[in-house]
Amino acid sequence: MQKEDLKLYFICGTQDINDGQSIEQILKTALEAGITMFQFREKGSSALQGAEKEALARKLHTLCKGYNVPFIVNDDIELALTIEADGVHVGQNDTDVQQFRQHFTNKIIGLSVGTVEEYKQSDLSYIDYIGVGPMFDTSSKADANAPVGPTMITTLRSLVGNMPIVGIGGITTSNFQPVLAAGADGISVISAISKSDDITKTIRYFLQSVE
Repeated sequence: MQKEDLKLYFICGTQDINDGQSIEQILKTALEAGITMFQFREKGSSALQGAEKEALARKLHTLCKGYNVPFIVNDDIELALTIEADGVHVGQNDTDVQQFRQHFTNKIIGLSVGTVEEYKQSDLSYIDYIGVGPMFDTSSKADANAPVGPTMITTLRSLVGNMPIVGIGGITTSNFQPVLAAGADGISVISAISKSDDITKTIRYFLQSVE
Protein backbone atom coordinates (compact mmCIF):
# COMPACT_ATOMS: atom_id res chain seq x y z
CA MET A 1 0.00 0.00 0.00
CA GLN A 2 1.12 3.54 -0.79
CA LYS A 3 0.22 6.58 1.29
CA GLU A 4 -1.38 8.00 -1.84
CA ASP A 5 -4.00 5.25 -1.64
CA LEU A 6 -5.45 6.99 1.42
CA LYS A 7 -5.98 10.39 -0.21
CA LEU A 8 -9.71 9.91 -0.71
CA TYR A 9 -10.90 6.72 0.94
CA PHE A 10 -14.58 6.01 0.24
CA ILE A 11 -16.44 3.79 2.71
CA CYS A 12 -19.90 2.47 1.91
CA GLY A 13 -22.46 -0.27 2.43
CA THR A 14 -26.10 -0.63 1.49
CA GLN A 15 -27.09 1.13 4.71
CA ASP A 16 -25.32 4.30 3.54
CA ILE A 17 -27.27 4.97 0.35
CA ASN A 18 -30.65 6.54 -0.28
CA ASP A 19 -33.62 4.35 -1.10
CA GLY A 20 -33.85 3.49 -4.76
CA GLN A 21 -30.16 3.97 -5.40
CA SER A 22 -27.67 1.31 -6.45
CA ILE A 23 -24.45 0.94 -4.49
CA GLU A 24 -22.82 -0.47 -7.61
CA GLN A 25 -23.63 2.66 -9.60
CA ILE A 26 -22.54 4.94 -6.76
CA LEU A 27 -19.20 3.13 -6.52
CA LYS A 28 -18.72 3.18 -10.29
CA THR A 29 -19.32 6.94 -10.37
CA ALA A 30 -16.95 7.42 -7.43
CA LEU A 31 -14.24 5.33 -9.09
CA GLU A 32 -14.55 7.26 -12.32
CA ALA A 33 -14.29 10.53 -10.38
CA GLY A 34 -11.05 9.46 -8.70
CA ILE A 35 -11.45 7.87 -5.26
CA THR A 36 -8.19 6.21 -4.23
CA MET A 37 -9.42 3.38 -1.98
CA PHE A 38 -12.76 1.74 -1.19
CA GLN A 39 -13.97 -0.04 1.92
CA PHE A 40 -17.03 -2.28 1.88
CA ARG A 41 -18.67 -1.71 5.27
CA GLU A 42 -21.96 -3.58 5.60
CA LYS A 43 -23.30 -2.86 9.09
CA GLY A 44 -26.55 -2.42 10.97
CA SER A 45 -29.97 -4.03 11.19
CA SER A 46 -30.60 -3.80 7.46
CA ALA A 47 -27.17 -5.13 6.43
CA LEU A 48 -26.90 -7.97 3.95
CA GLN A 49 -25.76 -11.31 5.32
CA GLY A 50 -24.28 -14.55 4.05
CA ALA A 51 -24.50 -15.28 0.32
CA GLU A 52 -26.12 -11.92 -0.50
CA LYS A 53 -23.32 -10.02 1.21
CA GLU A 54 -20.66 -12.09 -0.52
CA ALA A 55 -22.28 -11.67 -3.94
CA LEU A 56 -22.38 -7.89 -3.55
CA ALA A 57 -18.81 -7.81 -2.25
CA ARG A 58 -17.62 -9.69 -5.32
CA LYS A 59 -19.39 -7.25 -7.65
CA LEU A 60 -17.88 -4.25 -5.89
CA HIS A 61 -14.45 -5.88 -5.78
CA THR A 62 -14.58 -6.45 -9.53
CA LEU A 63 -15.50 -2.81 -10.08
CA CYS A 64 -12.51 -1.66 -8.02
CA LYS A 65 -10.16 -3.97 -9.91
CA GLY A 66 -11.17 -2.27 -13.13
CA TYR A 67 -9.85 1.02 -11.78
CA ASN A 68 -6.85 -0.40 -9.88
CA VAL A 69 -8.33 0.87 -6.61
CA PRO A 70 -7.70 -1.23 -3.46
CA PHE A 71 -10.81 -2.99 -2.14
CA ILE A 72 -10.96 -3.29 1.64
CA VAL A 73 -13.47 -5.26 3.70
CA ASN A 74 -14.57 -3.91 7.06
CA ASP A 75 -14.25 -6.31 9.98
CA ASP A 76 -15.29 -9.50 8.11
CA ILE A 77 -12.03 -11.47 7.93
CA GLU A 78 -13.65 -14.58 6.48
CA LEU A 79 -15.26 -12.63 3.65
CA ALA A 80 -12.04 -10.79 2.88
CA LEU A 81 -10.20 -14.10 2.56
CA THR A 82 -12.97 -15.78 0.56
CA ILE A 83 -13.10 -13.11 -2.14
CA GLU A 84 -9.37 -12.36 -1.98
CA ALA A 85 -9.90 -8.72 -1.09
CA ASP A 86 -6.94 -6.36 -1.12
CA GLY A 87 -7.20 -5.90 2.60
CA VAL A 88 -9.25 -5.62 5.75
CA HIS A 89 -10.01 -2.88 8.26
CA VAL A 90 -10.66 -3.74 11.89
CA GLY A 91 -11.63 -1.84 15.01
CA GLN A 92 -10.35 -2.01 18.55
CA ASN A 93 -12.97 -4.60 19.48
CA ASP A 94 -12.61 -6.77 16.39
CA THR A 95 -10.42 -9.82 15.85
CA ASP A 96 -6.85 -9.66 17.15
CA VAL A 97 -4.65 -8.76 14.18
CA GLN A 98 -2.04 -11.33 15.16
CA GLN A 99 -4.65 -14.07 14.72
CA PHE A 100 -5.17 -13.43 11.03
CA ARG A 101 -2.06 -11.62 9.79
CA GLN A 102 -0.53 -14.92 8.68
CA HIS A 103 -3.44 -15.32 6.25
CA PHE A 104 -3.02 -11.77 4.99
CA THR A 105 0.48 -11.71 3.62
CA ASN A 106 0.84 -8.95 1.03
CA LYS A 107 -2.56 -7.59 2.03
CA ILE A 108 -3.49 -4.23 3.53
CA ILE A 109 -4.49 -4.13 7.20
CA GLY A 110 -6.02 -1.00 8.70
CA LEU A 111 -6.84 -0.40 12.35
CA SER A 112 -9.08 2.17 14.00
CA VAL A 113 -7.25 4.17 16.67
CA GLY A 114 -9.19 6.99 18.27
CA THR A 115 -7.24 7.92 21.38
CA VAL A 116 -3.78 7.78 22.90
CA GLU A 117 -5.05 5.01 25.19
CA GLU A 118 -6.11 2.92 22.20
CA TYR A 119 -2.72 3.57 20.60
CA LYS A 120 -0.97 2.29 23.74
CA GLN A 121 -2.98 -0.95 23.74
CA SER A 122 -2.54 -1.57 20.00
CA ASP A 123 0.25 -3.60 18.44
CA LEU A 124 0.97 -1.73 15.22
CA SER A 125 3.63 -4.20 14.06
CA TYR A 126 1.24 -5.76 11.54
CA ILE A 127 -0.68 -2.60 10.61
CA ASP A 128 -0.34 -0.72 7.32
CA TYR A 129 -2.35 2.36 8.29
CA ILE A 130 -4.51 3.69 11.11
CA GLY A 131 -7.90 5.34 10.84
CA VAL A 132 -8.23 8.12 13.39
CA GLY A 133 -11.59 9.47 14.52
CA PRO A 134 -14.31 10.30 14.67
CA MET A 135 -13.11 13.70 13.57
CA PHE A 136 -16.58 15.22 13.92
CA ASP A 137 -20.11 14.15 14.82
CA THR A 138 -21.28 11.46 12.42
CA SER A 139 -24.62 9.84 11.65
CA SER A 140 -23.10 7.08 9.51
CA LYS A 141 -21.98 4.99 12.47
CA ALA A 142 -24.51 4.30 15.22
CA ASP A 143 -21.88 3.18 17.74
CA ALA A 144 -19.40 6.00 17.06
CA ASN A 145 -17.51 7.46 20.00
CA ALA A 146 -17.47 11.17 20.81
CA PRO A 147 -15.50 13.24 18.27
CA VAL A 148 -11.78 13.52 18.98
CA GLY A 149 -11.17 16.27 16.44
CA PRO A 150 -8.24 16.87 14.07
CA THR A 151 -5.92 17.58 17.00
CA MET A 152 -5.91 13.84 17.73
CA ILE A 153 -4.23 13.28 14.38
CA THR A 154 -1.44 15.64 15.34
CA THR A 155 -1.09 13.88 18.70
CA LEU A 156 -0.97 10.39 17.20
CA ARG A 157 1.33 11.53 14.39
CA SER A 158 3.92 12.39 17.04
CA LEU A 159 3.61 8.81 18.36
CA VAL A 160 3.44 6.74 15.15
CA GLY A 161 5.96 8.70 13.10
CA ASN A 162 5.65 8.07 9.39
CA MET A 163 2.87 5.47 9.59
CA PRO A 164 0.04 6.35 7.20
CA ILE A 165 -2.93 8.04 8.90
CA VAL A 166 -6.40 8.63 7.50
CA GLY A 167 -8.99 10.79 9.24
CA ILE A 168 -12.54 9.44 9.52
CA GLY A 169 -15.91 10.40 10.91
CA GLY A 170 -18.26 13.22 9.98
CA ILE A 171 -15.97 14.58 7.28
CA THR A 172 -17.64 16.82 4.70
CA THR A 173 -16.62 19.24 1.98
CA SER A 174 -16.88 22.08 4.50
CA ASN A 175 -14.70 20.68 7.30
CA PHE A 176 -12.04 18.42 5.83
CA GLN A 177 -9.17 20.88 5.42
CA PRO A 178 -8.26 20.95 9.15
CA VAL A 179 -7.96 17.15 9.05
CA LEU A 180 -5.30 17.36 6.36
CA ALA A 181 -3.61 20.32 8.03
CA ALA A 182 -3.34 18.27 11.24
CA GLY A 183 -1.14 15.73 9.47
CA ALA A 184 -3.46 13.13 7.92
CA ASP A 185 -2.37 11.51 4.68
CA GLY A 186 -5.96 11.43 3.52
CA ILE A 187 -9.63 11.46 4.47
CA SER A 188 -12.25 8.73 4.77
CA VAL A 189 -15.71 9.72 3.63
CA ILE A 190 -19.06 7.94 3.78
CA SER A 191 -22.26 9.97 3.37
CA ALA A 192 -20.55 13.05 1.94
CA ILE A 193 -20.07 10.93 -1.17
CA SER A 194 -22.79 8.27 -0.98
CA LYS A 195 -25.56 10.82 -0.45
CA SER A 196 -24.15 13.63 -2.54
CA ASP A 197 -26.39 15.20 -5.17
CA ASP A 198 -23.37 15.31 -7.48
CA ILE A 199 -20.84 12.62 -6.57
CA THR A 200 -18.37 13.57 -9.29
CA LYS A 201 -18.34 17.24 -8.30
CA THR A 202 -17.96 16.36 -4.61
CA ILE A 203 -15.04 14.02 -5.21
CA ARG A 204 -13.25 16.45 -7.48
CA TYR A 205 -13.63 19.15 -4.82
CA PHE A 206 -12.08 16.88 -2.19
CA LEU A 207 -9.26 15.85 -4.50
CA GLN A 208 -8.31 19.44 -5.37
CA SER A 209 -7.24 19.95 -1.76
CA VAL A 210 -5.99 16.46 -0.93
CA GLU A 211 -3.65 16.43 -3.90
